Amino acid sequence: PTGNSASQDGPEFMAEDAKLFGYPFPYLYDESQEVARDFGAVCTPEFYVFKKDGRRPFELVYHGQFDDSRPSNNNIPVTGRDLSLAIDRVLSGQLVPSEQKP
Repeated sequence: PTGNSASQDGPEFMAEDAKLFGYPFPYLYDESQEVARDFGAVCTPEFYVFKKDGRRPFELVYHGQFDDSRPSNNNIPVTGRDLSLAIDRVLSGQLVPSEQKP
């Protein structure tokens, strides 16, 4: 798999977006796409949710889509439903559904 290498994903644009939107998190410009391959990323954007547990520093509990919306399908509203559900379940101590779509 390869990640998205569109010019708007370059470090200059990412820095502008981070400042404009006030990202409270770090981000990575993966020019070689090595990190994307290591994480098994198959599309952009793709989301990962980790939780801290007693057995290891972090456990991957969600690897999937934001929601069912797509740029090519304007009939489906952007809701963030899938990612929000995963985060809510982690925060409430519940299991995240194992069926996850990239």
